[in-house]
Amino acid sequence: MHTKASLLKQLQKLELDPQGTILVHSSLKSIGEVQGGADTVLDALVEYMRDGLLVLPTHTWAYINANNPRFSVLDSPSCVGILPELFRSRKGVIRSWHPTHSVAALGADAVEFTAGAELWDTPCARGSVWGKLLDRKADIVLLGVDLRRNTFIHGIEEWVDIPGRMTDEPEQLYTVTPDGTVLSVPSRRHCGLSWSQHFWKVDDVLYEGGAMRKGSFGDAVVRVCGTVETNEILSRMLAVNPDLFSDNEPLTTSGNI
Repeated sequence: MHTKASLLKQLQKLELDPQGTILVHSSLKSIGEVQGGADTVLDALVEYMRDGLLVLPTHTWAYINANNPRFSVLDSPSCVGILPELFRSRKGVIRSWHPTHSVAALGADAVEFTAGAELWDTPCARGSVWGKLLDRKADIVLLGVDLRRNTFIHGIEEWVDIPGRMTDEPEQLYTVTPDGTVLSVPSRRHCGLSWSQHFWKVDDVLYEGGAMRKGSFGDAVVRVCGTVETNEILSRMLAVNPDLFSDNEPLTTSGNI
């Protein structure tokens, strides 16, 4: 059985910067049996990053839409797993105000990091928290999940303006702030195919290019993607081939980096 102490040792082996910024996508089930369960997993992450910034996605895109347009910062549950759902309610955690692609953050500058998310009409705008991850040279930690769960890659596609990824017209959505204020947040959405299901195909490219390293956390395989390196490699690849993620076929070569 894994414990908080054993999980902390594994985090150290992953060589994450405890004073930096990490965003964690996760599968609790993949970690295996942990003494104290999900709360112990969060306790380990919080303790390791106590001098940095810990971020988890708290997305609501699965059910916030034109037919159900009100996102409550305090009350709307995350649709991306139990760890984000538990984390967002912890003391000191700050949730951003984007109606479909919010994150929750804990750290000295969590308020600054999450501020202004509701000002953007796309899921992963360069000025949003997803672009701030790049500015902070953050690491994306894929804990028991693979690149198909790496929302940051959606950001890269958005920043280089890959066509056909988002609706032309926004939906009228609303954010209900913690004090009850209702904000109008017109939002364009991801559309078309499930593009993220194709992100796996650059796994070897990122690993061989030094943008990604692998390790363990509990029983889970962990991928750690550097935002700067990942952005550099994939931006170059998308400039050459905008249709990189338009199909689910494996790459014929990794020599495109």
